[in-house]
Amino acid sequence: IGAGVSIGHFSVVEDGVVLGDGCVVGHHVVIRSGSRVGPGSRIDDHAVIGKQPMRAAASATTGAKRYAGAVLGARCLVGASVVIYAGCHIGDDVLVADLATVREDVQIGTRTIVGRGVAIENRCRIGARCKFETNAYLCAFSDVADDCFIAPGVLTSNDNYLGRDSARFDHFRGITVEQGGRLGVGAVVLPGRRVHREGVGAAGALVTRDVPSRTTVAGVPARFFGDVPTTQYLDSSEK
Repeated sequence: IGAGVSIGHFSVVEDGVVLGDGCVVGHHVVIRSGSRVGPGSRIDDHAVIGKQPMRAAASATTGAKRYAGAVLGARCLVGASVVIYAGCHIGDDVLVADLATVREDVQIGTRTIVGRGVAIENRCRIGARCKFETNAYLCAFSDVADDCFIAPGVLTSNDNYLGRDSARFDHFRGITVEQGGRLGVGAVVLPGRRVHREGVGAAGALVTRDVPSRTTVAGVPARFFGDVPTTQYLDSSEK
């Protein structure tokens, strides 16, 4: 435990945990064995860091593996009642807001924001400077690159078989969002779909096909709506 660390009432810090200098741990927090928290990070009340996954008998994506503790970078902010599972690697300056869940074997890049109530399932890779807004859901086996924007209520799926037929076990595929991709409020992205660089799925879009680069799709099912304005490009001086 580093210098200047503050730990609230009724919190549990298990063996082998490392807390960097200046960390602030709230009340009723549980930090599981082997987890590492970088200097200057804050963990609010009732959060759990390094939880081992539970495997139901019928689970299709959760294995029996026991993971090493979670790793949080410097200056992370973890909200109240957040659960961050074992095997996660979270970069510096990441915010995980109240009631969010980050499952096992997830990587999150620096300065990304995981909003209130967001659920990130296992085996996902998320880049730097992304924004996941309130109640977005990212399914297992998904990849989200740097500078992506995921609006409130976005839903994703990785199972085209809807839980039936043993063939589904060979075809689980999450979504892919390339750098600068964006999904509007309430968009739904089906298994295996790719949003190419700076592509946009508009609010309420049902994305059943890949989204071309710098193109906006809209509707149910989503179709071409228009080109992304050049002023919204990542490399635009006007953004």
